[in-house]
Amino acid sequence: MIVKPQLAKLGLFDAKVPRYTSYPTAPHFSNDVGADMFGDWISGIKPGSAISLYIHVPFCRRLCWFCACRTQGTQTDNPVIAYVDVLKAELDLLAARLPEGVVLSRLHWGGGTPTLLNAQLMRELAQHILGIVPMGSDAEFSVEIDPNEIDEARLDALADAGMNRASIGVQDFDNEIQKTIGRIQSYDTTRDAIDMIRERGITSLNADILYGLPHQTKARMTESVQKLLSLSPDRVALYGYAHVPWMAKRQQMIPSDALPTPEQRLELFDTARRLFLWDNYAEIGIDHFATQDDGLTHALRAGRLKRNFQGYTDDQADVLIGVGASSISRFPQGYAQNASATSAHTKAVRDGQFSTARGHLFKGQDILRARLIEALMCDFQINSAEILRDHDVSAATLNDMYHSANADFDGLLRITDDGLFIPPEARALTRMIARSFDVYDLSKAGHSSAI
Repeated sequence: MIVKPQLAKLGLFDAKVPRYTSYPTAPHFSNDVGADMFGDWISGIKPGSAISLYIHVPFCRRLCWFCACRTQGTQTDNPVIAYVDVLKAELDLLAARLPEGVVLSRLHWGGGTPTLLNAQLMRELAQHILGIVPMGSDAEFSVEIDPNEIDEARLDALADAGMNRASIGVQDFDNEIQKTIGRIQSYDTTRDAIDMIRERGITSLNADILYGLPHQTKARMTESVQKLLSLSPDRVALYGYAHVPWMAKRQQMIPSDALPTPEQRLELFDTARRLFLWDNYAEIGIDHFATQDDGLTHALRAGRLKRNFQGYTDDQADVLIGVGASSISRFPQGYAQNASATSAHTKAVRDGQFSTARGHLFKGQDILRARLIEALMCDFQINSAEILRDHDVSAATLNDMYHSANADFDGLLRITDDGLFIPPEARALTRMIARSFDVYDLSKAGHSSAI
C-alpha cells in the first residue's frame, strides 16, 4: 500500500493538474474555431440522432465566496428576463441549423443559479427548447437547484416541463464553514427542498459536497457526510475545493490560513469516501459515488462511463451543445466556446450570429490521447484492444506510452498484454498519471491541486 511519504515523493501534495473534463483542456482553446465553423458542425449532425444540450444561466442572488464559476449577482429580475430572451434567440439560431429529427439525450440547466428564473420564465424557456429539440426516449432533464432559491411554483414549472433529475449543491453543513465560504444553507432548508422535489415524483437526486474547505476537520467532514447520507441522494460528487483567488477574486474573502494542508485534504477525502462506501455507494471514477442501481453505476460496470464538462456521465451522445454565455460545446470535430462576457454574447446573438469566441479543432493525436485520459479517469485502466481497434496507433507506440508513464511513477502501474492499470493504492495519483498522456504545455494556466 502506498503511504504518504511515497505520495509526497511522487509529488501528489505539490502538483497542480487539470481535472480533465476535456482534452485538450480549455486553457488551450484558441480563436481557430469561430461562429461559421460552429454553425457548420451543427449542420453536420446526423439527422435523427440524439444530442445533449446544456443551458447556462450565469446569474445568482448572492455570490458565494468559494465559487470560481463565471457568474454575476442580481437583485432584480430585469437582467434575467433579458437574458432568457437572448437564450431563446440563440436557440432559434440553433434551430435554423439543426438537421431534421434530432432529439435530446440529455438536457441540463446549470449556472449560476438556474432556479433564479421565476416560474413563468422557466415554463417559457422549457417550451422554447422542447419546441426545437424534443426529448428522446429515456432522455434525462436535470436542473441545478439552489435550496435557498426555490419554491413550490418553480418546482411545479420544472416538473411540468419534464425535469426528472435534480442536482443540489450542499458544499458543507457546518455553520462556521458556511459563514467562512459565504454560503449559508441549513440542513433543514436543504431537506425541505429535497422533500418538495420528491413530492413531485422526481426521484433522481444528485448532490455536491466539497472537501478542502477552511476549518474542515475529519469530525466536521464526517458529520456533514452523515447528514447528506440521511437525505439519500442517488449520486454524490465529492469535489476538492480549488482555492484560486488570483482567478476568482471573491475567494480573497476566504482566509488562506484556515485551509487544510494537502496532506489533510487527502485525509478529508478519504474520510468522506469511506462513509459513502460503508453506505453501499459505488465508487465512480476519482470523485463520484452512486447507488448500486443508478445509471452511472450501470455505465461503469458496462464500460460505458464517460466524462464531460459536468463531470462523470452515462450519456452516450457524440454531441453536446452549450447555450448561453461561456458555454462550451463538444462535437466529433472539436470544441467551441461562446463568448464569456454576457454583454459580448448578447450582442452577437442579437446581431443574428452565434457568439463562438474560441475553441479547438481536433488534430494529430488529440482524439487518441483524449480517450486514453478518459479511460484512466473513468476506469483506472486503458484497454489496449479497444484503443488499437478504434484509433490509428501501433501496439509498439501504445506500449511505449505505457512505459513512459510508468517511469514517472516509480513503476507503480501495472502493464500487461491487456493494457495499463492503476492499482487501487495508487488511484490518488490518477490525475497526475493522466497528465503523463497530455502533450500540451501545462504551464499555460494554473490548475487545481492534484488532491
